[in-house]
Amino acid sequence: MKANAIQKIGQIGVPINNVENAIEFYKEVLELPLLFSTDSMAFFECNGLRLLLTIPEKNEFANSSSVIYFQVEDIIKSFEELIKKGVSFIDQPHVVAKMEHTETWMAFFKDTEGNTHALMSELQI
Repeated sequence: MKANAIQKIGQIGVPINNVENAIEFYKEVLELPLLFSTDSMAFFECNGLRLLLTIPEKNEFANSSSVIYFQVEDIIKSFEELIKKGVSFIDQPHVVAKMEHTETWMAFFKDTEGNTHALMSELQI
């Protein structure tokens, strides 16, 4: 591999407006481990990928984030558990793609800051 080649994604940044609300959602509802936080940022661990929630320093970074697809083993069970915790889903779990022996399922939701994310699950058929 070339020395200047991209090796992996080390961190994903998600813009937020309220650190306390965001920490509660990502830690208590999504159950991601909080690494540390400041007055304007919170860092979470997601199986080797660091998730940064941050109040944007400039207006040009204040747009909602890209969709983060959180992989789960049982999308129906995860969906039902998050509904009980008050998560606002945009749709029900549904098949988005069928390959030879795999179905990819998704269900999209909003975090407390208005960002759209999704649960995803790949099921062997």
